[in-house]
Amino acid sequence: MNGTSEGPAPAADLDGSVVTESDITTPARTERATAARTEPPSHRAAFAAAPLAMAVVDREGTVVDANPAFGELLGVVPRELTGALAADLVDLTSDARTWHSYREVLRGRQAKLRCKRRLKHPDGHSMWAQITITPLADETPGVLLSVADITARRELQARLRHLQMHDPVTRLPNRTLFFERLTAALEPESYEQGGTGRIGLCYLDLDGFQAVNDTLGHRVGDRLLAAVAERLTRCAGEAGQGRATAPLVARLGGDEFALLVEDSTGTEQLADLAEALLKAIQAPFDVSGHRMSVSASIGVVERRAEGTSATGLMQAADTTLYWAKADGRDRWTLFDPERNAHRMTRQALASTLRPAIERGEFQLEYQPLVGMEDGRLRGVEALVRWNHPQFGMLTPNRFIALAEEDGSIVPLGRWILATACRQARQWQLDHPDEPPIFVSVNVAVRQVWDSDLVADVAKTLAETGLAPHLLQLELTESAVMGSAGRPLQALQALSDMGVGIAIDDFGTGYSNLAYLSRLPVSVLKLDGSFVRGFQYEGEGVAPNPADEVVVEAMIQLAHRLGLTVTAECVETSAQATRLRRIGCDTGQGWLYSRPVSPDRISGLMGAQV
Repeated sequence: MNGTSEGPAPAADLDGSVVTESDITTPARTERATAARTEPPSHRAAFAAAPLAMAVVDREGTVVDANPAFGELLGVVPRELTGALAADLVDLTSDARTWHSYREVLRGRQAKLRCKRRLKHPDGHSMWAQITITPLADETPGVLLSVADITARRELQARLRHLQMHDPVTRLPNRTLFFERLTAALEPESYEQGGTGRIGLCYLDLDGFQAVNDTLGHRVGDRLLAAVAERLTRCAGEAGQGRATAPLVARLGGDEFALLVEDSTGTEQLADLAEALLKAIQAPFDVSGHRMSVSASIGVVERRAEGTSATGLMQAADTTLYWAKADGRDRWTLFDPERNAHRMTRQALASTLRPAIERGEFQLEYQPLVGMEDGRLRGVEALVRWNHPQFGMLTPNRFIALAEEDGSIVPLGRWILATACRQARQWQLDHPDEPPIFVSVNVAVRQVWDSDLVADVAKTLAETGLAPHLLQLELTESAVMGSAGRPLQALQALSDMGVGIAIDDFGTGYSNLAYLSRLPVSVLKLDGSFVRGFQYEGEGVAPNPADEVVVEAMIQLAHRLGLTVTAECVETSAQATRLRRIGCDTGQGWLYSRPVSPDRISGLMGAQV
């Protein structure tokens, strides 16, 4: 019986020289065989009757005796094995490491050798054998070779591994096997031997699948998953036509699937596959008497295999799948490094927001609010900046939304309020002969819900000595118009305290004018989009009369309600002239000043801006 692999068949003597089969004389073999047969009768009987296949091998690697079980295993009469090279019989020469260890055992330099081999029987069937080689007892020269048939055990292990590595619902490879294949595909030896050296991944999630489980039950949901798996597998097979391998389809869990494309040819190949997957899933399914339509979102990643890790690839795919969901579902989205960098920056900012407040990384700048009639400073809006150690100076649009999401807007808002009020009081003390200016501070609705804003304002005014009428709080139109319950009560309490309440970006939200009359509001800040319509007057371009009509109507309405109006984004003198003509009270914008440091505001007090 020969091994499945051919290799060198020499045996080695004690001094390391190579001895071939033809070097061993027949008398020597006969002598060793006779010695083996002269062992004690009890040993001979046990050796002959043992169900385990065994053979005695001399120091040169030649079989001197074999029991019937050994002959039966190899399909040979035992006496015909005498004089054969044991290494050839059980395939010990197919790899260098095993061959070396075998020779070391023969020489007495290694205590034991144990290995597994796939052997081929003369009748054609194959078997897996566990081979053990140990020195003979009592200093007897040679070794005992035993061979155990472990074919059944190996088959059981293979079945267990298949069950362990495959999903029972869809019969697809599961997450464990998928990551095993992915990791292997990213090993250098996998892509350096040839191929494109690239790898692609389609990460797929069914849209709204949970509703199927909730309404029709998990049994129907499982059958739907199995039907989806069949379509994905069919698409993978069609995509693999004419290629070395088809994409690997796996179920990663729940309603998530992945298709791994080894040796991908570029993003076009992955895009075509993603399109085919979407179309395949969009066709209606007939499951357990129910006709249903589902869709999927797919994140697509394609890149060079070199330098890519399994974790990195899956993170990119997961991020891209999230984008596909956020962009409207029932679509595929390709990984975008720039978009991902923005997301990573956003995460980095979110994770460091609270510590940054404690470290004092924030600062305030102030933008003047100027009277339209006389051009003099009336107040300032406090605008927060984050002096980030890594990303530099950041404006509010980079981090305020994050602060509102994680609740850090509350401590940040307290710091802004205290700092702005303290600065306004300082300007008042530094310029006693000038009319005091008010400071306007932006407030998020979450500050009202998650903290006692009224108490915070009262405490700040008391500590800084700033008069309530010199503080103005700005809330967005959507926040104020939707106020009810606690937010409305807080606004009313602040107004009763003497604090001004302004609606920021007015005209872009609910615009519920009837409700406006019942709110404790004192100022409307017109959104900059209205003011930008004025910018062409005096520049050779006729202005749009409708812009002026709309803005003038809002200003007149505000005045009739006892409110003052501030126009944002005033950038040209032409805009200022038109706003002044239709009665706007205050202007804010780059025409007057960009946001500046506190000392620059000191220089503007008492002068025409």
